[in-house]
Amino acid sequence: MSVGESTQLVVITGLSGSGKSTVAKCFEDLNYYTVDNLPLPLLREFLAQPGELAGGHQAIAVVTDVRAPGFSDEMPDLLREVEAQSGTECTVLFLEASDETLLRRFSETRRPHPLSDGKRVIDGIERERDLLAEIRGMADMVFDTSEWSIHEIRAEVYRRFGSERGHAPRLSIAIVSFGFKHGIPYGSDTLFDVRFLANPHFVPDLRELSGREPPVIEFLERQSDYPELVERLAELLLYLLPQYRAENRSHLSIGIGCTGGKHRSVAVAEALGARLHDAGWPVQLEHRDIAK
Repeated sequence: MSVGESTQLVVITGLSGSGKSTVAKCFEDLNYYTVDNLPLPLLREFLAQPGELAGGHQAIAVVTDVRAPGFSDEMPDLLREVEAQSGTECTVLFLEASDETLLRRFSETRRPHPLSDGKRVIDGIERERDLLAEIRGMADMVFDTSEWSIHEIRAEVYRRFGSERGHAPRLSIAIVSFGFKHGIPYGSDTLFDVRFLANPHFVPDLRELSGREPPVIEFLERQSDYPELVERLAELLLYLLPQYRAENRSHLSIGIGCTGGKHRSVAVAEALGARLHDAGWPVQLEHRDIAK
């Protein structure tokens, strides 16, 4: 395909059940503007000027397959048109898998093959292979996902389209303070229990305040355990975060819990958030139970 300097365009296509949706999410994590399953007339218009129609984005991924009527007949010519464009670097990524793998995946999801027409799934798979043979031959890359897990698919996409092309997968970090008596936050990846710290709740002047307010912070900082806890947790997280990013994780939720979720957990979450932010990590803070 032709190589330009402005827009990076990846056309993702291939067999149904081969992992196109998973790959599309990987491109989203790499900050690509991602479009899925446009009708061919709209796809043709989009591919003619992808940068403009994608709001100025210079990294674009388009997922298209046999769900679009006329796909196998029109897509080869459409790809040739894109190849002739200047200012666009286009890569066609074709995904496939063995018949056995595709049959197992369709059985697990209990969904019909889009080309089976009420017949056996294997009939739809064989028909799709025939229809996509020309497009497969035009592909710049072919991924056979038969033996790949979701993590291996993600790793291969990041390797081929990540740092080498000026993109990097984002690691979104959320620090959530909470109270154990209100339950553990759903989806937490890591939990830290800070209930051993002295509780400002039992200090009358501090009871109605929160862990974001100076009197509560000053109270905690006078306790020897508090600054040491913050320091040790920050060191641990600053060690772990590069490891998680190297594993191609896109999100990490860190729960900080105390009894009620108003004082100690809030203060620790704020302190850790500040330390990670100062170290260059994007952090979102949520104090789930601060008003309870």
